[in-house]
This record gives sequence, C-alpha cells and structure tokens, in this order.
Amino acid sequence: MTKLYVGNLSFGMTDEGLQQLFVAKGYQVASARVITDRETGRSRGFGFVELGAADDATKAIGEFNGMDIEGRALQVNEARPQESRGGGDRSGGRGYSGGRSGGDGRRRY
Repeated sequence: MTKLYVGNLSFGMTDEGLQQLFVAKGYQVASARVITDRETGRSRGFGFVELGAADDATKAIGEFNGMDIEGRALQVNEARPQESRGGGDRSGGRGYSGGRSGGDGRRRY
C-alpha cells in the first residue's frame, strides 16, 4: 500500500468525493480521508489516499499533481510519516519554573 498526500482541496471535498476522484480514473483505492478541523468539523484543505500498488501511486502523482479540481490546482505527492508532536507537555518547551522570574524567590511586602 502506498499513501498519497493530496493538498489544496476545496473545503467542500468529502472522503467519498476524494475517493471517487481516483476511482473515476481507474485506481483501486484502499482508503481516502479528508482531514477536518476537530472543533469545527470543516475540511482543512488536504487529505490522504491509499492506493494498492506503488506503481499506481507514481502514475497517480503524475496524473493528479497540478490538476484543476473545483478551481484549485491539486498538490499530490507521496505522504511522509507523521512527525512526533513531542508528548503532552504544553509549556511550549519553556519549562515551568513555578514562580516569578527574577529575584531571589523571597516575597517582600
């Protein structure tokens, strides 16, 4: 299986629509998913299509990359593995000091 990244999708594109786009050109699609925003449920403008054969993926990239769909030029390439987001620490890498910055830590009134 080869996974393709499909970018610059219209915000109205659905999983089914993305799958049909590839099926209509004769590709066997194992899965198709448009990525949506967690809070709004609205498309984020990109998705992933999983094709059965690597040579189909190469052909599909050549065929779909730059193709105009609903007034938008698709960006299609082989998907890269998702990068790690670095765990649950939400401090933004700054660390938590637990107090005010500067001074010697003693309170003065």
